[in-house]
Amino acid sequence: MLIFINNKNGVPIYDQIYSQIKAQIINGTLEEDTPLPSIRSLAKDLHISVITTKRAYEELERDGFIYTAPGKGSFVAARNTELLREENLKQIEEHLEKIIELAAMCNLDKNSIISMLNILFEEE
Repeated sequence: MLIFINNKNGVPIYDQIYSQIKAQIINGTLEEDTPLPSIRSLAKDLHISVITTKRAYEELERDGFIYTAPGKGSFVAARNTELLREENLKQIEEHLEKIIELAAMCNLDKNSIISMLNILFEEE
């Protein structure tokens, strides 16, 4: 499992860990029941606080991406296809909001965006 921390981008470290582990779970790099490094081990490897790592793991567990077995550690949870679908829909909505903002700056209307989208779908 690879995690890179960027101290200059302004994103909290726990959020960087959360996002990178979640992405590796969603794209299949981390498979179901794969053990994750212990909280202490990951904190040591990344040279960060145990509290920071613990918060990332807690949020991953809260959102259903990992589970913790007492005395055994944390593991990748079974892929909940509905959860993954919702996560992808959320990302699509965020991208569409950005597209709408950019279109407004270029004075493009909805029909122009739909035409662009249709062309892109035809190319696949």
